[in-house]
Amino acid sequence: MPANEATKAKAVRLVVDHRDDYDSEWAAMKAVFARLGMTTETLRKWVRQAEVDRGDAEGTTTEAARTIREQKRKIAEFEQAIEMVSAATSFFARANDPRQR
Repeated sequence: MPANEATKAKAVRLVVDHRDDYDSEWAAMKAVFARLGMTTETLRKWVRQAEVDRGDAEGTTTEAARTIREQKRKIAEFEQAIEMVSAATSFFARANDPRQR
């Protein structure tokens, strides 16, 4: 079951706010994941993505990734529509070809 945004934000905030209370960021992550019940890898990815979203690290922001997914979906829909129009055009061209009668 995917975590909701509030859970992600809380987990990331706990790691960021308490990373200085531990020997390492990894130790802070292990403490948070144990309390909130997700895997350390999931939490690590959330923390890294939050760094990208804040501009603290290089990478694709969550918003940019969402936009890219939407654009890819729209492109696929347009390509499908073009295929249908092309098939319909070919059908009607054959149907109206006087040589085919």
